[in-house]
Amino acid sequence: MPSVTTGGRRGRRRPPRGRVAVVTGAARGIGAALTRNLSEAGMIVALLGREEASLRATARTLPNRSLCIEADVTDAAALEEAARQVEDVLGPASAVVANAGIAVGGPFAHTPADLWQRVVDVNLTGSANTARAFLPQLTRTRGYFLQVASTAALGSAPMMSAYCASKAGVESFALALRSEVEPDGVAVGIAYVHWTGTDMTSGVDDLPVLRALRRHQPGFARRVRPPEEVAGWLADGIAHRSAAVYAPPWLRWCQPLRPVFPPIVARIARRELSVPHRDGLTTEVDLLGAGGLADWRAHRSPGGPEPR
Repeated sequence: MPSVTTGGRRGRRRPPRGRVAVVTGAARGIGAALTRNLSEAGMIVALLGREEASLRATARTLPNRSLCIEADVTDAAALEEAARQVEDVLGPASAVVANAGIAVGGPFAHTPADLWQRVVDVNLTGSANTARAFLPQLTRTRGYFLQVASTAALGSAPMMSAYCASKAGVESFALALRSEVEPDGVAVGIAYVHWTGTDMTSGVDDLPVLRALRRHQPGFARRVRPPEEVAGWLADGIAHRSAAVYAPPWLRWCQPLRPVFPPIVARIARRELSVPHRDGLTTEVDLLGAGGLADWRAHRSPGGPEPR
């Protein structure tokens, strides 16, 4: 039976040395930190992402052998080719982490439809594409697939509809996939990640409703964790083939409380969206983080909308 991570660095099991791990969204943030953690533990890491220069810069910091592949996770053919390269160069993957993700903040009504769709495509469809491309290898190695979700899967926040929908979707996808592949010896885990100090979260406090949600959380819940600490919890989950990874570990106690989160969020949002400055709160649309901007610029057609 897969375990659930409890946190705490003492006595942690290390990921298997010499095995191949694949991390999407490895150019920055949690993905880059996780590649360093896994490489330092002796794993051979394949870094997948949109920004080749950033991927290579991260790879140069790794102590162990690695491979960089620039690929768009929404491109199923590109991921199939990436999987082939990984196996040809490094060997079959024993662990695959679907970490690639982007976010847009702002009201649904003012978010361009193609930008909203892009968030869902990267976060949800990209995860499915990743699983589909690497499942043959994971089946042969009886490996482990880790889906990076978010506390956004536990309770949706206004102004983040695409991100919350996609993270709820990847949780549901991973739960369904788990039952399908368990007979083949493949384990599937879900990582629930809270506030983490990445470029994606650097603009979150500029969104008034999210700023209010953070303000109403207990002090320990408002704390922003460094990517390296979060990566440590994820690496521990990989080592234990955990069904659920909570980053930070206290999030495990939020699972039984899930039914109360939507009314609490709704109450806070109702108050924030009814203030006199509501017009300023409900017009701006922002892509959060350099990674999201890089993806959008690479994806969009000439003349398309350019969020800030």
